[in-house]
Amino acid sequence: MRKEDNFSLFGLYLRRFFSYLVLIILTLLCLVPFYVLFVNSSRSHADIQKGFSLLPGKFLITNYKSLLLDKNLPVIRGIANSFIVAASSSLLSVYFSSLTAYAVHAYDFKLKKLLFSFILMVMMVPTQVTSLGFIKLVREVSFLKNTYWPLIIPSISAPIVVFFIKQYMETALPVEIVEAARIDGSHEFSTFNRIVLPIMKPAIAVQAIFSFTSSWNNYFIPALVLAEVDKNKKTLPILIAQLRSADFLKFDMGKLYMMIALSIFPIIIVYLILSKQIVSGVAMGSVKG
Repeated sequence: MRKEDNFSLFGLYLRRFFSYLVLIILTLLCLVPFYVLFVNSSRSHADIQKGFSLLPGKFLITNYKSLLLDKNLPVIRGIANSFIVAASSSLLSVYFSSLTAYAVHAYDFKLKKLLFSFILMVMMVPTQVTSLGFIKLVREVSFLKNTYWPLIIPSISAPIVVFFIKQYMETALPVEIVEAARIDGSHEFSTFNRIVLPIMKPAIAVQAIFSFTSSWNNYFIPALVLAEVDKNKKTLPILIAQLRSADFLKFDMGKLYMMIALSIFPIIIVYLILSKQIVSGVAMGSVKG
């Protein structure tokens, strides 16, 4: 083997080594907050006030039991409420946003570019700007008051999801496939449900994760909409805020960290389930390429 080949092979191994080293460092940095959360959830309130510790404490079961036995904080019910809202919002968001993106991508009609530009403009409007009018509307419509509908129905209109899926369709969904389905006599909804959605699985999985996480962690709108409801109907972020705002003498940081740790598990489970769709979609794309 020539000396030039040895140098090029050495350079290749060196670049690979540094690439893996950077990935390992970034992975560890991402895992540090989770480890800190686990450690603090296993320590008592007094131990946490003393400072950070690398080793877990002995109060993991104690904090868990103290949290579940607290009648003012129905944690399990709060997790169920948050899951109902987040799962419903995520399903409605990805389906109807995919349907909207499909209409913009597969159809040619007047004002098509103007419609897509309008969707982008709506995407740039912060939620806080429209919150006052939205809350006023909710309070004026009787069947929306103190229910989960105001948290679920608006997810049908998700401009950022429409934009992402529309951009993905530009590369993954040739219009010729849709036209071939039409020639074969397939109806539009049948084409969308049976042909388009399976092709769009990776993009839908990504946006489902983001939509679920955003709805799960949402505190601002639920705190306004569910302000007068019974504690058993409140979502998990409201209960966490309620625990944080407790009286100083009753405040327990170990219980708070345990509650935050429990709130993260459903997100991790959803990510692990949907990430398989992302990986399989990328693998299928590489095989086709």
